[in-house]
Amino acid sequence: MVDTDGADVCACERCPALVESRSRIVNGVGPDDAALLFVGEGPGATEDERGEPFVGRSGTVLDDALRDAGLDRADVRITNCVRCRPPENRDPRVEELDNCAGFLEREIEGVDPDLVVTLGKVPGERLLDRAVAVTREAGSVVDARIGGRRRRVLVCLHPAATLYDGSQRDAFEAAIATAADLVGAAGGDQSRLGEYREESS
Repeated sequence: MVDTDGADVCACERCPALVESRSRIVNGVGPDDAALLFVGEGPGATEDERGEPFVGRSGTVLDDALRDAGLDRADVRITNCVRCRPPENRDPRVEELDNCAGFLEREIEGVDPDLVVTLGKVPGERLLDRAVAVTREAGSVVDARIGGRRRRVLVCLHPAATLYDGSQRDAFEAAIATAADLVGAAGGDQSRLGEYREESS
C-alpha cells in the first residue's frame, strides 16, 4: 500500500527475506519537488534503525560533499532502489529490485527532479538498464528512460567507496559538484542542464 502522494510505502511484504531482515520500511526523504534526487542501493543497519536513507558513515560523506558543493541536505531528495535492509547488507536481488521498482518510479515521477544522481553500481545499472563502470563513468550525465519518460541521470560513486579507497574521494566530490552546478543549486544560478544537453548532443 502506498500513501496518497505515491512516494511513501506504508506496508509491503513482497520480499520475504527483506521483511524478515528489516525493522522498518525506509522511505525517501527531502522535498517532494527537489531539483536533485539521489538514488542509493538500499538501507544499511543505521538507516534501518533510524528510518532514513544515508544517515550512517556513508551519509556523513554525502553530507560533507553536498555542503562543499553549496548544497544543503534538506534541499535534495534522497531515496533507495529498495526500501528494506537486505540481510547482512548484501546487494538487493533482481526480484527484490523488481518488487520495489514501481515505488521508485512513482517517487521519481512525483518529485520530477531536474537531475537524478545514482549513488553506486546497483542504482546506476538499474536506472540506466545496462552495465555501468562506475569509477570510469563517474560524473557523466546521460539520458535514461525511467517510468516511460526520458530523464537526465548523473552517474556517481557510492559515498562508501571513499571510505574503502580514499583515492575515490576526488571523483565522488567532483560528481556531486557537477550535479550542483548543473541544476544551479550552488549560488542560486539557473539550471545548466539545457546547456549541457546541447554540449553533449
